[in-house]
Amino acid sequence: MLEKNSHIPIYIQIEEIIKQRIYLEEYRIGETIPSERELSAQFNVSRMTVRQSITNLVNSGLLYREKGRGTYVANPKLEQPLKGLTSFTEDMRARGMEPSSKVLRFEKIIPPVDIARDLMIEPGEEVFFVVRIRNADSQPMAIERTYIPVKIYPELDEKQIMGSLYALIEAKFHQKIGNAVQQMEAAIVSKEDSKFLQINQTAPVLIIKRTSYLSDGKPFELVRSTYRADRYKFISEIKR
Repeated sequence: MLEKNSHIPIYIQIEEIIKQRIYLEEYRIGETIPSERELSAQFNVSRMTVRQSITNLVNSGLLYREKGRGTYVANPKLEQPLKGLTSFTEDMRARGMEPSSKVLRFEKIIPPVDIARDLMIEPGEEVFFVVRIRNADSQPMAIERTYIPVKIYPELDEKQIMGSLYALIEAKFHQKIGNAVQQMEAAIVSKEDSKFLQINQTAPVLIIKRTSYLSDGKPFELVRSTYRADRYKFISEIKR
């Protein structure tokens, strides 16, 4: 239990106890933990101290709050190493999870000038614009907005992009994928995306812009993905 004379602050000790209870499955994923009132009585501390501990665990993604219902144990974040080029579908299957997609939009459009430039197409050339919600075990993980040059894949249809675009390109079109360039930034979710991702309108998200290239250096896809920050984290190994 708590060591009141320790140099470690009480709220941090409480955090560690809650973490241990989650690890030992005393508090199970998807279930509520005791209320602030119950925990403050259990630890014989103020509710303010307990609230600080819980807030830190919420911010770290270990717990999440639902207004009027309580505080729940969150699913562990999925770790995405920043090495190797894989699709969302391939990544989820490698984790033993079942990927799925819901297509919200599939249409031909004239892209903005910056998108056309990144895809190395002439201004005014058409692209397929695809908006998909990407799920893992039926839970929304990300929303993708993808631009694909029509001239490269003129026969592409909505049914084909329900799964992995990378697998489609390699298996159906017999093209070799080379590399991709990614940019990543943190942001607050938009009102529209918060509904699709089933998160609070003030929730943080990770936004990744990826331009993918065939082995001959020709860009075939530009995708802007918005990931739930409470369910995803990216890991990079850096060597000197």
